[in-house]
Amino acid sequence: MRTDLSSYNNSWFNPGSRTKRLAWYLINEIFLKSSFNPSSAIKVFWLRRFGAKIGKGVIIKPSVNIKYPWKLIIGDYCWIGEEVWIDNLDSVIIENNVCISQGAFLLCGNHNYKLPSFDLITKPITLREGCWIGAKSIVGPGVVVNDYAILALGSVTSTKLEAYGIYRGNPAQKIKDRVFTS
Repeated sequence: MRTDLSSYNNSWFNPGSRTKRLAWYLINEIFLKSSFNPSSAIKVFWLRRFGAKIGKGVIIKPSVNIKYPWKLIIGDYCWIGEEVWIDNLDSVIIENNVCISQGAFLLCGNHNYKLPSFDLITKPITLREGCWIGAKSIVGPGVVVNDYAILALGSVTSTKLEAYGIYRGNPAQKIKDRVFTS
């Protein structure tokens, strides 16, 4: 059996009306992806207008790309760094006090390599209370990063990360436990 992309069909996938997606594409380009807009308040305003649920004290740096705000929930006091890409083909839930560092990539979609048609697969991502996604890290579809876990710089995960675990590498492996000092 071989891959046959002519049979690819993701007609089941409906992320929103064409008009809504086009309007968001324009707003995203102007207000979020642009490095000329440093204001988190303006970004939060537009994200909420397009259906995102966003808590208080959220900081969104310049050049952030969010695919579908209506599939996004962000808790209180979260930081989203420069050039973060939230490719939320499915829901992304970011709980309170989460830090997503520069260039991190949250990816909710993939393809079924076992089928010749290479069908689209989507799964949600959940970032639990106080976790930290390091710069240039990748979080794959279906991942839950549990409370206070860390995904270190440039690491890649496609599996659940335990609470308070510190993970590094590709694929990310637990290297130690996170311990807070007073």
